[in-house]
Amino acid sequence: MRTLADEAATLALGAEVAQILHPGLVIFLSGDLGSGKTTLARGILRALGHQGKVRSPTYNLVELYKISRLYFYHFDFYRFKDPVEWEEAGFREYFNPDSICLVEWPEKAGGLLPTADLGFVLHIAEAGRNIEIQAGTEAGRLCLKHWQALKDSGRLDT
Repeated sequence: MRTLADEAATLALGAEVAQILHPGLVIFLSGDLGSGKTTLARGILRALGHQGKVRSPTYNLVELYKISRLYFYHFDFYRFKDPVEWEEAGFREYFNPDSICLVEWPEKAGGLLPTADLGFVLHIAEAGRNIEIQAGTEAGRLCLKHWQALKDSGRLDT
């Protein structure tokens, strides 16, 4: 568990996370409304080089960010009433080895999503936010191992 004191700390964590990402990853962001999911996504995207606005795709369901040759899909399933809506939306093809898929509210798609490589669970706390970071696959475990190696070596850009 890590504590994030404010929005700046959440954006900084996103910048750290961006340094370990590569195409083919699936990332879940979970937490209550206002817990900082979109702020974390914004930090990741800014660190990857996106300069425009980053909004929660609550109404669009997905926003595509093309950064160099990277396709970064930012999903928000908050408005789903039934997991079948994910299947009917035709999003399955977006989850491929050439893209990064970041999903807010993954639980709204039930068990239809691929397993998350990395999962971030944000909790509102008295002093900011608490975040749990989990690896759900071998690719996710390797990302976390790489992140730790960057921290240990002092090569992590923050």
